[in-house]
Amino acid sequence: MKNETVDVVVIGAGLSGIGAAVHLSKRCPGKSYRILEGRDAIGGTWDLFRYPGIRSDSDMFTLGYNFKPWTSENNLADGPSILNYIKEAADEYNVTDNIHFGAGVKAVAWDSDTSRWSIQYTDKASGKNQTIVANFIISCTGYYNYDKGHEPEFKGSEDFKGQIIHPQKWPEDLDYSGKRVTVIGSGATAVTLVPEMSAKASHVTMLQRSPTYMAAVPAKDNKVKLLNKYLSEKWAYRILRTQKVGFQSMFYNVSRVFPKQIRNVLLTDIRNKVGEGVDMKHFKPSYNPWDERLCAVKSGDLFRKVKSGEVDIVTDHIDCFTETGIRLKSGEELPSDIIVTATGLNLQFFSGIDISVDGEKFDHTQKMNYKGVMLEDLPNIGFTFGYTNSSWTLKADLTSEYLCRVINDLDKRKSQKAMPVNRDDNITSDSFLSFQSGYVQRAVSEFPQMGSKMPWRLYQSYPVDLALLRYGRLHDGIMQYSTSLSREKSTLEEAV
Repeated sequence: MKNETVDVVVIGAGLSGIGAAVHLSKRCPGKSYRILEGRDAIGGTWDLFRYPGIRSDSDMFTLGYNFKPWTSENNLADGPSILNYIKEAADEYNVTDNIHFGAGVKAVAWDSDTSRWSIQYTDKASGKNQTIVANFIISCTGYYNYDKGHEPEFKGSEDFKGQIIHPQKWPEDLDYSGKRVTVIGSGATAVTLVPEMSAKASHVTMLQRSPTYMAAVPAKDNKVKLLNKYLSEKWAYRILRTQKVGFQSMFYNVSRVFPKQIRNVLLTDIRNKVGEGVDMKHFKPSYNPWDERLCAVKSGDLFRKVKSGEVDIVTDHIDCFTETGIRLKSGEELPSDIIVTATGLNLQFFSGIDISVDGEKFDHTQKMNYKGVMLEDLPNIGFTFGYTNSSWTLKADLTSEYLCRVINDLDKRKSQKAMPVNRDDNITSDSFLSFQSGYVQRAVSEFPQMGSKMPWRLYQSYPVDLALLRYGRLHDGIMQYSTSLSREKSTLEEAV
């Protein structure tokens, strides 16, 4: 049986995968493509996670696509609304028919004789291993393990008589009405779960080892209605998107230059919201703002719940689980009927997919990223990674636009291969991500490296990437183009 052959394979049908397919259809209309999705549904993260209150922690005017206006006033949207938005985009641009669901990609192999990738996957329906061949791959697999979240081993967990739940595997039939709930963690998931569960639970405790920076973010943006009254949805969206991007960039940069001042602003606002009766030690991190991602608190709901006493925050370390709850290092016990381990994600590069080039395993951990989009010495494959300090989709859109430029340039140059090559011996390498968050530090060694200067360095800056990816030169002396009908006859063209 002949293998299916397309011009481009997109791996993943989540937010960025559907976006990449739309960009392909708009910017490379003559190219055939196939999306391989390991699960049975569109949406990725927004279909997988089902815990109470699941929502974005970025505003939807920047988490939304640059080609599809977010028309709702909801600033921080709930998971079902985001999933519906992704499905609408897929339907509007006829993407759905190009998705192969239940296609779990296991390995990709580049062959220089043919300048083609062979993508090996297991078809869930038949259980058979299949292969699809493509000239180019766009990876939209995200950066974490979809099968299993991070679950530390807690001494005595087998003794606990209640339920222990990780948000990534939330039971559909869980009834927590009238129950005492302890949520372990203080990241974006916990900040969402705690106030949401407190509406039904008898009491909710957020247990954290150390505090996280938090900021109240309005649930709605009233400017949407005003702008839509006088402008088209497209222009209203563009204005709001530009305003949000500008504010995010300014706030991040000011935070890095004046960390003490921004810390004081954040903590003063929290103090005003939780009242004098709450110990502020629970909100004072030991690090500077944006050393880890700042958590968005929807309309300050968590702060209101803490002030009212419906929610407690405890800062301590766990000694062990007991039959009835959690014993802390301080000796305090937290009685619990349900324990939610919102302890984070397991990061995973390229969804754990094996990469080989001409029969040899490609070690991505020893290579530098190029413009945050491709990898050194790896041809015709792009990787989508969002920002740590802003919305994921801002970078995903720019990544798709840039890769479409490369694909079209290959045709223009009558080439088959585009590959970044480093010839600068003065460049040093560093970690791919500089975040101090535990989930990053646990896995950063499994990711590619970044270089000490452009275009090998990540700046986590939308304005920089906008200039580099949308308007920057394709022929920068680093990206090499070649035509290689066979390895022996491969002719290297001038890299200008």
